[in-house]
Amino acid sequence: MTHQDLLQVADEFGHPVYVYDAEKIISQYNRLQSAFKEVKDLRINYAVKALSNISVLRLFNKLGSGLDTVSLQEVKLGLEAGVDSSKIIYTPNGVSLEEIEEVAVLGVQINIDNLSILEQFGTKHPEVPVCIRINPHVMAGGNTNISVGHIDSKFGISIHQIPHTLRIVKNTGMNINGIHMHTGSDILDIDVFLYASEILFDTAKHFKDLEFLDFGSGFKVPYKEGDIETNIEELGEKLTKRFKDFCKAYGRDLTLAFEPGKFLVSEAGKFLVKVNVIKQTTSTVFAQVDSGFNHLIRPMFYGSRHEIHNISNPKGRERFYSVVGYICETDTFASNRKIEEIKEGDILAFSNAGAYSFSMASNYNSRFRPPEVLWYEGKAHLIRKRETFEDILRGQVALDFSTVTAENE
Repeated sequence: MTHQDLLQVADEFGHPVYVYDAEKIISQYNRLQSAFKEVKDLRINYAVKALSNISVLRLFNKLGSGLDTVSLQEVKLGLEAGVDSSKIIYTPNGVSLEEIEEVAVLGVQINIDNLSILEQFGTKHPEVPVCIRINPHVMAGGNTNISVGHIDSKFGISIHQIPHTLRIVKNTGMNINGIHMHTGSDILDIDVFLYASEILFDTAKHFKDLEFLDFGSGFKVPYKEGDIETNIEELGEKLTKRFKDFCKAYGRDLTLAFEPGKFLVSEAGKFLVKVNVIKQTTSTVFAQVDSGFNHLIRPMFYGSRHEIHNISNPKGRERFYSVVGYICETDTFASNRKIEEIKEGDILAFSNAGAYSFSMASNYNSRFRPPEVLWYEGKAHLIRKRETFEDILRGQVALDFSTVTAENE
């Protein structure tokens, strides 16, 4: 998408607005497939939590992707999008046995990450195939907020609890058909990921009827020019060789699965906002925009960096700005960042807004959530309407206090 395309979207659909480039999503999907082209049976399950719009899910279904889901609602979204239940894996954390049972009825792959639920589910439903999520105690990313494989993580069954796991499987007679791990986001060191993979392979040896191994994801994407990213091609070459060796030793070919989210959609997304006010203090020039962390929480929540460009003045002289929002909180998107000269009314574009952006948006300050637009085959397609005041009221119950008072008298 060009700057002119983005300005067209802002003009047609208003601002703030999320825009997703389908071509970039498709190229990232094909890139991952190509990196593991030597694997006989590769399964890519898009992580729905990154961006759960039903049109995006339909695009992934068109590409042949499966889905990685973490809630009953995500499973239902996937089914609504036309994804076959056999291509959906459900990997929750801390949910009730009742929710897992409700999902199992829908025919999707169940993935369990704690011993208590594993024993309860296996006792009641030994015939339902179950994948086990292990915690390899390996931190492949650099940020503890988004790393889930370390020893203190709430995710997964500890590798030190494998003997207990095996006792549960034997006692219940349940069918374990997959082993899963996820070390977290922003994997920088391929060797660390491969080390964690060896732990997955060692664990898999204990289970004789496996159909697949799921290596999670967390591949790092670049957030600024010259930024480091996971070398998918190198990982593909090294892990493919090791996976083939394991399958040979195991005695049959298994499916190799991944569950990428950010890798597939992050770079495809732009978030467009309008500059309401330029405010200069004694030391700072603020560009105050018509959005806040209610729409893009990642900079405040994770300390994430999103490149910001003034697409209304792309060739302007760069100056230092602090870009802040309109929420009645500190909602700083960028501090003292060099950006093309900004005037009130200009449109700014935030990069890497495809993953965990709209999906983490809220109505804080009773603000409307923005629309979403998919740029597909050279045209802008509205895939979510801008919210209205009626949407804010929907679900609320206005209590008539005069009636309540009369009833209590």
